[in-house]
Amino acid sequence: MSQASHRLLVAASGTGGHVFPALALAEQLSDYEIEWLGVPDRMETQLVGDRYPLHTLNVGGFQGGLGLGSLKVLGRLIGGIFQARKLLKQGKFQGVFTTGGYISGPTIVAARSLGLPVVLHESNAFPGKVTRWLSPFCSLVAIGFEEAAVHLPKAATAWVGTPVRSNFRSDAQGELGLGIPPGVPLIVVAGGSQGAIAVNDLVRQAAPAWLEAGAWIVHLTGQADPQRDSLRHPHYIALPFWDRMAPLLQRADLAISRAGAGTLTELAITGTPSILIPYPFAAEDHQTFNAAIFAASDAALVFQQRDLTPALLQDKVLQLLDPENGQLQTMALNTKALAVENSAEVLADAVKAMVEV
Repeated sequence: MSQASHRLLVAASGTGGHVFPALALAEQLSDYEIEWLGVPDRMETQLVGDRYPLHTLNVGGFQGGLGLGSLKVLGRLIGGIFQARKLLKQGKFQGVFTTGGYISGPTIVAARSLGLPVVLHESNAFPGKVTRWLSPFCSLVAIGFEEAAVHLPKAATAWVGTPVRSNFRSDAQGELGLGIPPGVPLIVVAGGSQGAIAVNDLVRQAAPAWLEAGAWIVHLTGQADPQRDSLRHPHYIALPFWDRMAPLLQRADLAISRAGAGTLTELAITGTPSILIPYPFAAEDHQTFNAAIFAASDAALVFQQRDLTPALLQDKVLQLLDPENGQLQTMALNTKALAVENSAEVLADAVKAMVEV
């Protein structure tokens, strides 16, 4: 069988944390025939575009206690298993790659019922429910943090890091194009793909002191913040989003952000020191687990949102920006040490080892 005939179904849906690592993996498998399985009206419908044929399953997760809604979700999951099984058989796929979340459940069950190998990538330090429940049935669980393995005692695991797309790495040294002078301290604030209004409010109250101290600020507010234009200063740049994160983080002296696995991966690759504010409503508080690894390595300062005041945030940033402090340089080295630079390549090799047997 020639390599060109290898067919892989990628099941990745919902958030950038699920879709971006899968896209990075797919880039490395250019000699594979890849098709995508997602959920209607989720992020993958825009991100995958016409690069890969896209199929969808109408599945969701269980929210709250048992009830009529749960029965409907269960019915959709069971239906999803049969739909995924039919797709796998008709498409003559030889394996499945998935990144957890709702779409993974029916796809993993369907694949294993057909004897097909499954590689699941889990980016968080504390694995999600689907990963914990179904990891024993996967051929391999590739983990983004070594610490995740302890939560998956019955699974075959391999630490590979979390892949980023190749254009992130190649763009890291590119021109930023925001008119920020060389040599001035730069603070980047990012709340994730949807922004973070609570973080935005804290930053806007603390920012005047940072600006007075000579810093520049690039604040990625997200689209939903009604106050995103409330602070104006020639050295304060508020944007709903910015699609060239690699050169922005490369230029930054300090990032203030949530602690999603994808964000932490990008910070590690660019060696950007950070203040992390885990999203308090993340599933099973997984962002706190992620952030704790950076804190334990002296790569970041971590604050729970409930404990952080504008005055505290203001003072911590000013301390870090003090040229005589030296803490930022140490944090940068420690952050860089957490990066797995060739994660996508290592993951691709793992997938090939499972599929090409």
